[in-house]
Amino acid sequence: MPATDQVEAVAEQVFVALADPRRRGVLAVLAANGPSTATDLADRLPITRQAIAKHLALLAEAGLVTAEHGERRRVRYGLRPAPMQLAQQFLAALTRDWDHRLNALRTHLER
Repeated sequence: MPATDQVEAVAEQVFVALADPRRRGVLAVLAANGPSTATDLADRLPITRQAIAKHLALLAEAGLVTAEHGERRRVRYGLRPAPMQLAQQFLAALTRDWDHRLNALRTHLER
């Protein structure tokens, strides 16, 4: 898969993951408090632990969180910034394309 296609595929997974406000809330709590267990997240958010687990699975599938196994079988989830950075690159490329087209249109209209 070419690099551009790979970036687009990762960006799509990130956008799907970020589409749900509860998943954005999970990411916000992880960003503010650092690695946390599903139970910790459920204590901080108005979401059940079971729902948190489902959201964490989708976030992990998108590569946005990692699971670190700790003591007594507790799993702590932490942020993984790389997929978000690829999504930002994808958006920046779209912005550059549109800026180029809009500038060309402006130049054409000014003639």
